[in-house]
Amino acid sequence: MRLRFSILVIGLAVACSFVGFAAPAQSNGARAAEPADVREINLEGLKKILQRDPKDTRPLLVNFWATWCDPCREEFPDLVKLDADYPAKRLNFVAVSLDDISDIKTAVPKFLKEMKATMPVVLLNVNDPEPAIHAVDEKWDGQLPATFLYDKDGKVVFKYFGRIKPQELRSAIDKAVGSTQ
Repeated sequence: MRLRFSILVIGLAVACSFVGFAAPAQSNGARAAEPADVREINLEGLKKILQRDPKDTRPLLVNFWATWCDPCREEFPDLVKLDADYPAKRLNFVAVSLDDISDIKTAVPKFLKEMKATMPVVLLNVNDPEPAIHAVDEKWDGQLPATFLYDKDGKVVFKYFGRIKPQELRSAIDKAVGSTQ
């Protein structure tokens, strides 16, 4: 278990220290039909994603995954379906890849294309993953996949470690989306 966590930590570390991510995770408009370019972010970029803009009342869904993670690959079609069912004007969704930075132009976009994924995707590139893990949730040990839903005030209203149960996540999203209207 410790070795697995260490490997994840090293993978996270290798994946996050180049460019900050200052723009919002996605616009208030509709999502594009084509997958967007995968952008590299560092710890500060991750923190900016997690910070809530007081003017943006949409819930924020953040999923941490990697192409080498079998449960992540298995749950991704459910995430693609959720993304299609909740327009960007109702839900802000970003997928955070923890793949190696060398996969930003190869394995990650190839997988996203295979999945027909159109949600915004960033690749976290950090030397030490511990601060990134703790920026997300003090109780998270780095296990993948990990999914967090934040309400309009930035409070975590749903979190799940491992492959999501789509109906549970949908219920949480419906509740969070309903509270913003």
